[in-house]
Amino acid sequence: MTVLDRFRLDGQTAIVTGGNRGIGRAIAQALAEAGADIVVANRDVESGEETATEIAEETGVETLAVEVDVADEESVESMVAAVVEAFDSIDVLVNNAGIVVHEAAETMTVEEWDSVVDVNLRGAFCCSKHVGREMIESGGGTILSVSSMSALVANYPQRQVAYNASKGGVEAFTRQLASEWAEHDIRVNTVAPGYVRTDNTDQADAVDPNIDEVWSDEMLMDDIAGPEDVAPVALFLVSDASRYMTGACVVVDGGYTVR
Repeated sequence: MTVLDRFRLDGQTAIVTGGNRGIGRAIAQALAEAGADIVVANRDVESGEETATEIAEETGVETLAVEVDVADEESVESMVAAVVEAFDSIDVLVNNAGIVVHEAAETMTVEEWDSVVDVNLRGAFCCSKHVGREMIESGGGTILSVSSMSALVANYPQRQVAYNASKGGVEAFTRQLASEWAEHDIRVNTVAPGYVRTDNTDQADAVDPNIDEVWSDEMLMDDIAGPEDVAPVALFLVSDASRYMTGACVVVDGGYTVR
């Protein structure tokens, strides 16, 4: 087996939550190009089906679009059942679905806090719990959660305390889960992007039109990343190329956290 062979995912099935757009879409594409059959799991059925069709046409792998609310345990159970019925087993889970609310802590409502934590942290738990059960039964797998450098540093000038708290929770959850599930041959890691051009960063632009300049001044690289800059790292972390890594966080932030 060559080094490049270790990045291959032929014969594997991968679920990517929030796989219809942004970082999730890029990760789903990357995993498909490496040979994995892809499940695009998100709340917007039409968008998910369009993405699944595009990936299948471009890569030749089997794809499936499944509607899911990652914060709703029954919805997650239904998703897992649908995937197992279609593909028999699940080898890779990418917990990518996430939202952000830009609001100062002193004016943020409990409902806004809950909405972020429910999707970003509760969602990672629900999906990992039910996919993990299938992985335990089948003899192993890999789980990757898309965290954020916001789990490690404070962000400014935007206000996003719920988002940072949720991503810090994802990091702690991942380390503990890696410890508990190593005996089942399940690896659990995170990739922590910095500022990536997605719908979430577009929301920040709406709050402060000069925010790109502020962010760029704090990075060592010259530009803000695109989703395609995160996807290869995700592929590494779910493939055998990283077989000796679990409980790890790989930061992809253009040097922001070095400052």
